Amino acid sequence: MSNFQQVLSQALMSGQILTNEPMSRHTTFRVGGPADYFAKVETEAELAGILALCGQWEMPYYVVGNGSNLLVGDGGYRGVIITLGKNFSGVRKAGAEKLRAGAGALLSVVAKAALKGSLTGIEFASGIPGTVGGAVVMNAGAYGSELADILGLVRLLDQKGDVQEVSAAQLELGYRSSNISARELVVLEAEFCLEAGSEAQIGGQMEKLAAQRRAKQPLEYPSAGSTFKRPSGYFAGKLIEEAGLRGFCVGDAQVSEKHCGFVVNRGLATAADLRQLFYEVQRRVHEHSGVELELEVKLLGEF
Repeated sequence: MSNFQQVLSQALMSGQILTNEPMSRHTTFRVGGPADYFAKVETEAELAGILALCGQWEMPYYVVGNGSNLLVGDGGYRGVIITLGKNFSGVRKAGAEKLRAGAGALLSVVAKAALKGSLTGIEFASGIPGTVGGAVVMNAGAYGSELADILGLVRLLDQKGDVQEVSAAQLELGYRSSNISARELVVLEAEFCLEAGSEAQIGGQMEKLAAQRRAKQPLEYPSAGSTFKRPSGYFAGKLIEEAGLRGFCVGDAQVSEKHCGFVVNRGLATAADLRQLFYEVQRRVHEHSGVELELEVKLLGEF
């Protein structure tokens, strides 16, 4: 056991530390090589302790939620992957029309809690496969809505181990972006401002959106959702289709035949296959339409 692994293990009183953990187990693409260290934390104190250790040892780290917007290289990650455990996944009411959710809670779970409480406004997120923390960082959205529309307060942890609670207005939320990563902050909890509604109508809207997803999205294959950001004035999927790339493959990585905005793993794709496919799509779309597609998927680790 390395010296760093020893001190890391000591910092995790209730959590768990794994070494050489395949990241294919922790991303929705189901690919990715081993992380040197994979730490599941259960308390804010543990999280602060690990961040401090990484700073002292000059050890890279990355906080992962559900891995639903992430492609980790086949060579893995040289550093510490941190994930938030069960204690960060709670959802509770915070006033008549507000919900507070831990950063590790799945958006689908938050949406179900809103449905149970007859609160409307978060139906659009019921099918987004990410966690609250990751969704806040990237201002996740779907069907014309985004978290910025309903986000109130966010609790954050900084590199010094201090906790701060800020308003959504302070996060510079834009299209699939915020200032959280640039400020090296970690989301602990978020508060959503919703409205009273009819449980039947809320449930009906969620079912309608779920049916749309099943009809239009390639849910039968591992993917990271929409692969590219929506270019201003265009739709990424339409541009990709017009470039003749529907069904285009690199190895077992494929532009979905069902929805060209999705790149899927047909079973045996490598991270290298997927990244090459991303780049080829960007090149051919630019060649065909002059539009630069920007990746929505985060690339991490060694390719």
